Amino acid sequence: MLDARFVMGNPEKVVKALENRGYEPSILDKFLKIENERRMVLKDIEYQRELRNRLSEEIARLRKEGKDPSALLREAKVTSDYITLQEKRLRELEESSMEELLLIPNIPHESVPVGKDETENVEIRRWGEPRQFDFEPMNHWDIGEMLEIIDFERASKIAGARFALMKGIGAKLERALMNFMLDLNTLKGYKEVFPPIIVNRESMIGTGQLPKFAHELFMISDPESYLIPTAEVPVTNIHRNEILREEDLPIYYTAYTPCFRREAGSYGKDVRGLIRQHQFNKVELVKFVKPEDSYEGLESLTRDAEDILQKLELPYRVVALCTGDLGFAASKTYDLEVWLSAQQRYREISSCSNFTDFQARRANIRFKREGKKGTEFVHTLNGSGLAIGRTLIAILENYQQKDGSVVIPEVLRPYMGIDIIK
Repeated sequence: MLDARFVMGNPEKVVKALENRGYEPSILDKFLKIENERRMVLKDIEYQRELRNRLSEEIARLRKEGKDPSALLREAKVTSDYITLQEKRLRELEESSMEELLLIPNIPHESVPVGKDETENVEIRRWGEPRQFDFEPMNHWDIGEMLEIIDFERASKIAGARFALMKGIGAKLERALMNFMLDLNTLKGYKEVFPPIIVNRESMIGTGQLPKFAHELFMISDPESYLIPTAEVPVTNIHRNEILREEDLPIYYTAYTPCFRREAGSYGKDVRGLIRQHQFNKVELVKFVKPEDSYEGLESLTRDAEDILQKLELPYRVVALCTGDLGFAASKTYDLEVWLSAQQRYREISSCSNFTDFQARRANIRFKREGKKGTEFVHTLNGSGLAIGRTLIAILENYQQKDGSVVIPEVLRPYMGIDIIK
């Protein structure tokens, strides 16, 4: 979340950021109204406490002099009762203020292009050339069914629409990709973790999924818990409510987890295949860094995700998201989009984001600089390294052969034990 003091001191800047993101600036109005009242109540409480202290001193003086303090005692009682009521009101206002502040998105970095939606994202660079086929390339779902490595029909019978059953070499390819990505990431200094995939409400609030995106989440009602939409949630919350030492930073984590999303609002989009599933596997990259290092941290994080695609020899492009397409908690995001031959287009396979101190404020993750008083909020970053299902799609479509077989990328062959899927 944003710093309340920053919002109160810079309402014009926040309104401009909201407008650039496509939000109604009116979402700020309620917060400002509540916060103004909160400050007035707090000021009143402080004044009344001073009054009560003066009354207490005067009562003590009268008693010492043997005089009757009854009138002052009655006034002090009225003042104490009033303070109790105001303190209750202050707690209510603090709670309401926090609820409204949690709904305000992060401020986009000045380098983020201003635009209304994904059509105004800016391409930064490309790597690799899309393969030219001498036959009509098939979609990954047709390849998967023909090779008997993906079964959508039986998955639908088991769980419903937007699920897939990986079989045989398909299941092995999914596992090979997971192990390859984790091995590569750990070689670069990321510590591997395997976190819980069911988290509490506080964890979801910490990374920004709640309260705004409750409609996208799979919830367990008793006790209130959530299936994670991304490993970003449990991994970022590893250090919730902690104060790290400066020497601890930076901290890099990588994690494989299954992920779960309701995909609300996506009906009619990508109804076939693996692009938009309720359950999918992903390897995540997460960083905790000092504030001055976070934007260089974003560049290096993005390069680490790109390296996976390069080693798999999959053509892709890097796109800077515009303000209208930027995620709620992000200050800046690069999307990696891999080329899919059957669709003849680039599709997102990773989002790499800098959240500055937005998540750290929500999750109360701080650090203390050596030799300095007080603490600061860390900056958090994360990116997919990579979405495994979409990587599998790209391999099937880009490495397919005329006879229906699929060549295994060279770096995966030690994991697979075969060179080709027939």
